[in-house]
Amino acid sequence: MQRILDIFFSGLALLFLAPLLLPIAFLLRLTGEGEIFFLQERVGKDGQPFKLFKFATMLKNSPNIGTGTVTMKNDPRVLPMGKFLRKTKINELPQLLNIFLGDMSVVGPRPQAHRCFNAFPVELRRVIVQVKPGLSGIGPIVFRGEEEILADHAGSVEFYDNVIAPYKGQIEAWYVDHQTMFTYFAVILVTVWVVLVPSSGAVWRVFKGLPVPPDALKGPLNYPATGA
Repeated sequence: MQRILDIFFSGLALLFLAPLLLPIAFLLRLTGEGEIFFLQERVGKDGQPFKLFKFATMLKNSPNIGTGTVTMKNDPRVLPMGKFLRKTKINELPQLLNIFLGDMSVVGPRPQAHRCFNAFPVELRRVIVQVKPGLSGIGPIVFRGEEEILADHAGSVEFYDNVIAPYKGQIEAWYVDHQTMFTYFAVILVTVWVVLVPSSGAVWRVFKGLPVPPDALKGPLNYPATGA
């Protein structure tokens, strides 16, 4: 059933969004480095790699420059038009092609580059790869402000590896253990809501029993003081 819904929603979205996506592709061709898509290898279901589609927002050699696959706030590798695309999350929309082709689902754990995936604890990696990664999910909702969180820490890569990644892995594994059709549709609705109200803490109210963040992340993640 989820695969049928994925094909239906991704196909419908590609048709509906074509008037937006085609002009963006044209503008990207004329600006920056002239690239429309950025294809990066990500970890998929059963640990199999696949090529993730994104609109090109950074220098082509970005994975080999600076902080690699960890993106910072005001990252100098981001191209001028890329700032707008990343801010609005429009750069993620080409992943609808990945969903339609079967590499991804509308909802699932965020597809990670190998470097970031390997920062998850080993036991959580085994759980996460049991399902297809998603365009949205509980992890992406909780960590939608990840770049801003990293900007507050001088040792950003170390903070990611030691604090963010272990907790993010718990969140993604929680989704795998609790995935139902209710969760599928709830994630879609909450995703739309937090796009409209970025400061919302709805994720903690809708998904009861999520792992409690470490103290260093409670404030940045809008975790309710009395618990979720």
